[in-house]
Amino acid sequence: MLSNTLVTNEVKDSAGAEIEFQHYGLNGRQRIFAKVGETPNAPYRLTISHQEIGTGVDRRRRSVVRFDKVVTGVSLLPRKVSGYLVMDIPEGDLSTTAEPKNIIANLLSFVGSLGASTTILYDGTGTGAVVLTDGSL
Repeated sequence: MLSNTLVTNEVKDSAGAEIEFQHYGLNGRQRIFAKVGETPNAPYRLTISHQEIGTGVDRRRRSVVRFDKVVTGVSLLPRKVSGYLVMDIPEGDLSTTAEPKNIIANLLSFVGSLGASTTILYDGTGTGAVVLTDGSL
């Protein structure tokens, strides 16, 4: 279970600086955090949700970690920027979390690093981050 305030470097910006979030709401299997000090016209939210379906070996869990931030576009209108990670895990037929953890490692290394580097890049220049931000294939 996450604490009510995420203040110990769980979330960073592209410069590697900590962003603090606090518990905002809970609705069933969904929990929302709001950036500490956000303004009402520019919400910055972290949402974590889980949905379980099926039974026995057919049981699956879909877990989502999502960030939504309202920014001002060049038109001076508010625009929402969103990014999310979805894990679809056949938990009813897995005996450990090893393979889901491998998939998370694949995602993190692809988005946050370059080639053989083991350094995590927060500045959005990792191989997968560039693909996500410029739309390249």
